[in-house]
Amino acid sequence: MNDRSAARNAPRAADPAALLAAARRTLEIERDALAALLPRLDGGFTRACALLLACRGRVVVTGMGKSGHIGGKIAATLASTGTPAFFVHPGEASHGDLGMITRQDAVIAISYSGETAEVLTILPLLKRLGVPLIALTGKPASTLARNADVHLDVSVAQEACPLNLAPTASTTAALAMGDALAVALLEARGFTPEDFAATHPGGALGRRLLLTVAELMHTGERIPKVAPDTMLPQALLEMTRKGLGMTAVVDAHNRALGVFTDGDLRRVLDQGLDVRTVRISQVMTHGGKSIAPEQLAAEAVRRMEEHKITALMVLDPQQRLIGVIHMHDLLRAGVV
Repeated sequence: MNDRSAARNAPRAADPAALLAAARRTLEIERDALAALLPRLDGGFTRACALLLACRGRVVVTGMGKSGHIGGKIAATLASTGTPAFFVHPGEASHGDLGMITRQDAVIAISYSGETAEVLTILPLLKRLGVPLIALTGKPASTLARNADVHLDVSVAQEACPLNLAPTASTTAALAMGDALAVALLEARGFTPEDFAATHPGGALGRRLLLTVAELMHTGERIPKVAPDTMLPQALLEMTRKGLGMTAVVDAHNRALGVFTDGDLRRVLDQGLDVRTVRISQVMTHGGKSIAPEQLAAEAVRRMEEHKITALMVLDPQQRLIGVIHMHDLLRAGVV
């Protein structure tokens, strides 16, 4: 390398203002590309959804290069939200992997130009199988778009790359369209949190979705509870011993009658009542908030946040107290 080449390739000192300007310009261009997709959501999009919902096999996603990376993510998102899907590399498909596609499947092909050779090579084979073909391209007049059963236009005014060459805004648009398909299908299928949990058993997400209240609740001697005729000082001792900031109030058959919390104590003091002469039944919150043991821990979080409380009684179908779950338990388990 000569001195002139070395000087040209040497790293230049970074100008912070220029770096921020480039970042802002990139995000603005990609934001505009996404906004431009909205008016294109029409009958074509709903037809694509109908084809995918009617698919009796799996959704096969294909694409080359950067489009292939986007296709892999779209396939993963579909698979994790109730639409069985996988990615096939178009180059490998023409060398044997096409055997992975059956007549029961549907295909999503991604190519911004709509003229990617590896994708076009497998078009006749897809037609021979008779599988529905959904194309995501930026060129509605392209070969791929014209041969698809449904074409979804993901064209962009410009790439974020200053040379207008590296796929940036266009891959963002394709990815967003794939997400739109996945979410529309998810809602159409009535996909539930429990369904989602079944495909995400690992990590923090799995803990949040799979843990039940029964696995985290306090049981046995760890449950703070008193009878309704208990004097308030004794009830406060029970709260202190169990350390959950509350106590359940139960009848002789262990059925929940109500709850007394730190908040209830503040209200007692505000009213100027003599805590030494007050029975818990006079100042408790009747009923109280509860949850069933088989409910997901995530549901316990939702109820606590909704009612602005930190603990829930856990009741069986006969309204008997079998446990208490506290926000601290949910925090320790990584559910929150």
